[in-house]
Amino acid sequence: MSLKRTPLHGEHERLGARLVEFAGWEMPVQYEGIKAEHQAVRTRAGLFDVSHMGEVAFRGPDAERALQRLLTRDVSRLEVGQAGYSAVCYESGGTVDDVIVYRREGDFLVVVNAANREKDLAHFRGNTSDLDVEISDETEDWALLALQGPEAESILQPLCGGDLSTIGRYRFFETAVDGRPAVIARTGYTGEDGFEIFLRPGDAAGIWRTLIEAGTTPAGLGARDTLRLEAGMCLYGNELDEETTPLEAGISFAVHLDKPEEFIGQRALRQEKEEGLKKKLVGFELEGRGVARHGHPVRVGGEERGVVTSGTVSPTFGRPIGLAYVPPQTEGEIEVVIRGRTVPARIVPLPFYRRKQS
Repeated sequence: MSLKRTPLHGEHERLGARLVEFAGWEMPVQYEGIKAEHQAVRTRAGLFDVSHMGEVAFRGPDAERALQRLLTRDVSRLEVGQAGYSAVCYESGGTVDDVIVYRREGDFLVVVNAANREKDLAHFRGNTSDLDVEISDETEDWALLALQGPEAESILQPLCGGDLSTIGRYRFFETAVDGRPAVIARTGYTGEDGFEIFLRPGDAAGIWRTLIEAGTTPAGLGARDTLRLEAGMCLYGNELDEETTPLEAGISFAVHLDKPEEFIGQRALRQEKEEGLKKKLVGFELEGRGVARHGHPVRVGGEERGVVTSGTVSPTFGRPIGLAYVPPQTEGEIEVVIRGRTVPARIVPLPFYRRKQS
């Protein structure tokens, strides 16, 4: 089966990107190199093509009611122009996906993970067939860029028709970028300030080139992963899956157990909160040589009791870090088994990296 391509595929080839398969898409994993791209985002600004993400629109009289049933976040609290991070759960409390929902005038847009798009659509439609709601897959209608880093605002502002300083975190507005219609949201997946820019596919290449000429560094999926890991953010398939609840993953801030309309999985999550977690996600630093990777066993008190979900050598701090699931009472010292070798590690607070507030 041939891989899907984003509207920016030609730009990636022109820049000499290393292209790989990801979730059925041919995507750039790096251009200059993961470390250089990572540091560019931390110190200046990086530009990602994230057009492989799925966009699903909810319209109709019951659109809000449908999302109240499907999402763990109380979407009735969102104002027009406001977005919110949320989980989507099964009745068991396990996670279908983690998404961002945007409340627009007259409808909602839900951005889903590329690998989960078809599964999400089936879940959305299968659980709202009794409601008057239209659920449309609009992924092909959008290109999505992520401009991230401390210089993101100063680079984007001269090209933008609106005042970016008025957009708070998880707020968005419709405007023009370099004369082309766009939706700009102050969101991201790197731990830095920055914006995600929704564009019509035919406009994406021109905006991409303009932003690079303005001083941004093209960055691939490799840097996106090390940045989100330093920021302690979950990746579906690593920290989240159908066997893991959002409470175990440490994203309870996106779970509104008190919302009046019951969401799918709410009873299971309430019970889990009352009875206690079976596992918890922690951050750790290795104290010996090696790099922990997804699936490596974790030993607690000399016994194998957990598993690494993500690991890397932090480009910012220059030491090996990772995320792992361990029994909920675990604190302090643990061990990670790397290719049969036991390496001491220490649990540390998350996130590993927190940007300085300006």
